[in-house]
Amino acid sequence: MSLDNYRKQIDEMDARIVKLIGERIQITRNIGKEKMETGRSIEDKSREKVVLERVKNLARLENLNPDEVEKIYQRIILASKEVQGITASFQGEIGAYSEEAAFQYFGSGVQLKPCESLEDAFQAVENQDVQYGIVPVENSLEGSIPRTYDLLLDSALKVSGETQLRVVHCLIGLPDAKIDSIKEVYSHPQALGQCKTFLRQMGWKLTPSYDTAGSVKMIKENMMEDRAAIASARSAEIYGMKILVRSIEDNNNNFTRFFVISRQDASLSGSDKTSIVFTVKHTPGALYETLQKLAAAKINLTRIESRPTRQKPWEYNFYVDIEGHRESPVIKQALTELEKSAVFLKVLGSYPKFK
Repeated sequence: MSLDNYRKQIDEMDARIVKLIGERIQITRNIGKEKMETGRSIEDKSREKVVLERVKNLARLENLNPDEVEKIYQRIILASKEVQGITASFQGEIGAYSEEAAFQYFGSGVQLKPCESLEDAFQAVENQDVQYGIVPVENSLEGSIPRTYDLLLDSALKVSGETQLRVVHCLIGLPDAKIDSIKEVYSHPQALGQCKTFLRQMGWKLTPSYDTAGSVKMIKENMMEDRAAIASARSAEIYGMKILVRSIEDNNNNFTRFFVISRQDASLSGSDKTSIVFTVKHTPGALYETLQKLAAAKINLTRIESRPTRQKPWEYNFYVDIEGHRESPVIKQALTELEKSAVFLKVLGSYPKFK
């Protein structure tokens, strides 16, 4: 067979492949409509895992490299999710780290709604203006974001996913700004705290702001020549600003963990975590007795955080992350036992582990 005939065969196959991809995306579009009508979450990491494992097995049967086939299907799945119309809220301006985390989790096709506050980001999901919210819960250097945990306690929304973002802070000023002329720096309090060493050496006035990218936007709009902001390199690009110094965070091991919130949590994936909050009796050994139930069931506790109940002085809610899904028999039984001894227990949600 001649080279032209081989090429003709490839062209015909490509046409069939593209047609099948188009048909597949149309089916996923219909699935998206069905999910929206029934109130089910569009994002389904457990289903993605099943699909990818299946195509890898099919690739092996055809003597193809399963990892390469998986990469192709990851892009097809991303295109499929884009036509399903995923929408999500986040706190901050365009260019904020939360926006970057949303792109990382949902893909570039997600439609995002910037919100001024964390309360607004929650409210957008509760009002069904968007399907999801993405909110920061803790930083590897500065610890937890208390307001997020308070909102999770009060809201009916569920945690349905998690992601982690490597945070690289930049000092950003106007295009003609020089570092010697800077007198004051604006940013979110967490960002200021993560750059303490650099900022202490410079001796500038530090002014907390509601958002990192919002600080960049404010300096640009007000032409503040002797002011700078701490934010991401992407925010400097978006607002046409100048990066004066890159990577000014105290520690390179600077990660922020985000929760994805929605009206339902995620289905069982086989590699899950569950977040709960509970209150115990104000008596000696009460917390130990409660946690011992998890230990007896051989459930791994990955995180514990205490927060004031806001009802009585010196009484606390305990926020705990455990390995496993609330629908698995072991976790379900353990939660039943916890509920018997706890004064209050709420399951914040089950979701696939970040990988």
